Amino acid sequence: MNDCLFCRMNRGEIPVEKIAENDHAFAIRDINPRAPVHDLIIPKTHVPTAREIEWVHGDLLAGLLALAREVARLEGVFDGGYRLAFNVGDNAGMTIFHLHLHLLGGRKLGPEG
Repeated sequence: MNDCLFCRMNRGEIPVEKIAENDHAFAIRDINPRAPVHDLIIPKTHVPTAREIEWVHGDLLAGLLALAREVARLEGVFDGGYRLAFNVGDNAGMTIFHLHLHLLGGRKLGPEG
């Protein structure tokens, strides 16, 4: 998708400081953090939401989770624990319709929802 914010970041059209990346995804810090550590793990392939995930996306999802593990280590939350979450649709608060995984940590997290 040509006008997608995350696709433009991936293509280098919008400069962004990447925490880490692999063949399938890159990670950035959320501009509106909800916890001391709040990063986004973003696939390099455009998938609008988790609703569109199919079996063919297995490598993409594995790449997201592997990068999340690496980012958790880099951010110092791996041992203490962290939350991984996908928002799906308007009612979940999704604002950019390009699949992305939230990594939150750095404090004791309460229940959501």
